[in-house]
Amino acid sequence: MLIRYKKSYEKIAMGLLSFVPSEKEIKLLLQTIKKYEDDDSWQLFLWKDDEDILGVIGIQMTSADEAVIEHISVNPSYRAEGVGKRMILALGKMLGEKIRLNPSQVIQSYFDKCFEEDEEKETNP
Repeated sequence: MLIRYKKSYEKIAMGLLSFVPSEKEIKLLLQTIKKYEDDDSWQLFLWKDDEDILGVIGIQMTSADEAVIEHISVNPSYRAEGVGKRMILALGKMLGEKIRLNPSQVIQSYFDKCFEEDEEKETNP
Protein backbone atom coordinates (compact mmCIF):
# COMPACT_ATOMS: atom_id res chain seq x y z
CA MET A 1 0.00 0.00 0.00
CA LEU A 2 1.23 3.47 -0.87
CA ILE A 3 1.48 6.02 1.91
CA ARG A 4 2.33 9.67 1.53
CA TYR A 5 5.73 10.77 2.82
CA LYS A 6 5.85 12.74 6.05
CA LYS A 7 8.78 14.03 8.08
CA SER A 8 8.64 11.09 10.52
CA TYR A 9 9.63 8.80 7.61
CA GLU A 10 12.65 10.91 6.66
CA LYS A 11 15.36 8.41 7.66
CA ILE A 12 13.60 5.49 5.99
CA ALA A 13 12.99 7.51 2.81
CA MET A 14 16.61 8.71 2.73
CA GLY A 15 17.83 5.14 3.21
CA LEU A 16 15.74 3.90 0.28
CA LEU A 17 16.62 6.87 -1.93
CA SER A 18 20.31 6.28 -1.22
CA PHE A 19 20.05 3.16 -3.44
CA VAL A 20 19.31 5.44 -6.42
CA PRO A 21 22.66 5.95 -8.23
CA SER A 22 22.18 9.73 -8.58
CA GLU A 23 21.46 10.05 -4.84
CA LYS A 24 24.58 8.37 -3.43
CA GLU A 25 26.13 11.63 -2.22
CA ILE A 26 24.64 12.77 1.11
CA LYS A 27 24.49 16.42 0.07
CA LEU A 28 22.41 15.58 -3.02
CA LEU A 29 20.23 13.21 -1.02
CA LEU A 30 19.46 15.94 1.54
CA GLN A 31 18.58 18.36 -1.29
CA THR A 32 16.23 15.78 -2.81
CA ILE A 33 14.42 15.14 0.49
CA LYS A 34 14.12 18.90 1.04
CA LYS A 35 12.60 19.28 -2.44
CA TYR A 36 9.97 16.64 -1.62
CA GLU A 37 9.23 18.35 1.70
CA ASP A 38 9.09 21.95 0.47
CA ASP A 39 7.87 21.89 -3.15
CA ASP A 40 4.21 20.95 -3.60
CA SER A 41 4.83 19.80 -7.18
CA TRP A 42 7.20 17.09 -5.88
CA GLN A 43 5.48 14.24 -4.05
CA LEU A 44 7.05 11.23 -2.36
CA PHE A 45 5.30 7.98 -1.46
CA LEU A 46 6.44 4.94 0.49
CA TRP A 47 5.35 1.36 -0.17
CA LYS A 48 4.30 -0.38 3.00
CA ASP A 49 3.72 -4.12 3.07
CA ASP A 50 2.40 -5.39 6.42
CA GLU A 51 4.73 -3.76 8.94
CA ASP A 52 7.71 -2.97 6.69
CA ILE A 53 8.40 -0.13 4.28
CA LEU A 54 9.89 -1.77 1.19
CA GLY A 55 10.18 1.00 -1.35
CA VAL A 56 9.83 4.63 -2.29
CA ILE A 57 8.52 6.37 -5.40
CA GLY A 58 8.70 10.09 -6.11
CA ILE A 59 6.96 12.16 -8.74
CA GLN A 60 7.00 15.69 -10.04
CA MET A 61 3.68 17.15 -11.14
CA THR A 62 4.70 18.85 -14.38
CA SER A 63 1.17 20.04 -15.17
CA ALA A 64 -2.39 19.58 -13.98
CA ASP A 65 -2.69 16.40 -16.03
CA GLU A 66 0.85 14.93 -16.00
CA ALA A 67 3.17 13.48 -13.37
CA VAL A 68 6.71 12.28 -14.02
CA ILE A 69 8.29 9.53 -11.94
CA GLU A 70 11.62 11.00 -10.81
CA HIS A 71 12.72 8.39 -8.26
CA ILE A 72 11.91 4.77 -7.57
CA SER A 73 13.77 2.48 -5.22
CA VAL A 74 13.12 -0.88 -3.57
CA ASN A 75 14.93 -2.35 -0.58
CA PRO A 76 17.50 -4.76 -2.09
CA SER A 77 16.08 -7.63 0.01
CA TYR A 78 12.78 -7.32 -1.89
CA ARG A 79 13.99 -6.74 -5.45
CA ALA A 80 12.75 -8.94 -8.30
CA GLU A 81 9.47 -9.50 -6.42
CA GLY A 82 7.38 -6.97 -8.36
CA VAL A 83 7.40 -4.28 -5.66
CA GLY A 84 8.42 -1.53 -8.09
CA LYS A 85 5.70 -2.46 -10.55
CA ARG A 86 3.10 -2.57 -7.75
CA MET A 87 4.20 0.90 -6.64
CA ILE A 88 3.81 2.27 -10.17
CA LEU A 89 0.37 0.67 -10.62
CA ALA A 90 -0.84 1.86 -7.19
CA LEU A 91 0.40 5.38 -7.89
CA GLY A 92 -1.37 5.42 -11.26
CA LYS A 93 -4.59 4.32 -9.55
CA MET A 94 -4.13 6.91 -6.79
CA LEU A 95 -3.61 9.73 -9.30
CA GLY A 96 -6.65 8.65 -11.32
CA GLU A 97 -7.39 8.65 -15.00
CA LYS A 98 -7.10 12.43 -15.37
CA ILE A 99 -3.37 12.46 -14.59
CA ARG A 100 -0.97 10.78 -17.01
CA LEU A 101 1.96 9.07 -15.27
CA ASN A 102 5.22 9.04 -17.23
CA PRO A 103 8.73 7.91 -16.34
CA SER A 104 11.65 10.34 -16.41
CA GLN A 105 14.47 9.49 -18.81
CA VAL A 106 16.43 7.99 -15.92
CA ILE A 107 13.52 5.72 -14.94
CA GLN A 108 12.42 4.87 -18.54
CA SER A 109 14.32 1.56 -18.93
CA TYR A 110 13.15 0.29 -15.51
CA PHE A 111 9.58 1.36 -16.31
CA ASP A 112 9.68 -0.43 -19.67
CA LYS A 113 11.11 -3.58 -18.05
CA CYS A 114 8.29 -3.63 -15.48
CA PHE A 115 5.65 -3.74 -18.20
CA GLU A 116 7.55 -5.77 -20.81
CA GLU A 117 6.10 -9.03 -19.48
CA ASP A 118 2.53 -7.68 -19.79
CA GLU A 119 3.11 -6.72 -23.43
CA GLU A 120 4.49 -10.18 -24.20
CA LYS A 121 1.39 -11.80 -22.68
CA GLU A 122 -0.85 -9.58 -24.83
CA THR A 123 0.96 -10.45 -28.07
CA ASN A 124 1.48 -14.17 -27.22
CA PRO A 125 -1.60 -15.34 -25.29
